[in-house]
Amino acid sequence: MNYSIIKIKENTRLKNTAAEWFHKKWNIPTKAYLDSMEESFRGESVVPAWYVAVEGSQIIGGIGVIENDFHDRKDLTPNICAVYVEEEYRCQGLAGKLLETVCNDMMQNEIKMIYLVTAHAGFYERYGWELLCEVHCDGETKPSRMYRKRL
Repeated sequence: MNYSIIKIKENTRLKNTAAEWFHKKWNIPTKAYLDSMEESFRGESVVPAWYVAVEGSQIIGGIGVIENDFHDRKDLTPNICAVYVEEEYRCQGLAGKLLETVCNDMMQNEIKMIYLVTAHAGFYERYGWELLCEVHCDGETKPSRMYRKRL
């Protein structure tokens, strides 16, 4: 696997392609991703931030950082969101590299703690994340797992 991880803020020509790719994976309107990416271009804050893993001209994975990933714990911020790796690229460490890239970037920008919401159990622990609590996400009836990582 020969891929590069690209920060959308540093390669704005990928904006539309990346926003459409994230939309197809998570069914959040493309405009929401575009708006968030545009906010990152203004550079007023470290967050939001968007990253894609690209092999050739194909996006094979992606990840974002936003203030709140649609949950009721507004105090737990920023949040990693939209972590996705194309099925044929899974189990090869790509998700771990995306997480590492984001955490390093946030740490370089003096973020000390980062959070994420997931239904997965066991996956994020492999990368040094610890279960913090349960949170209630918008439109969900069952609570989700909130993890944190000290940077």
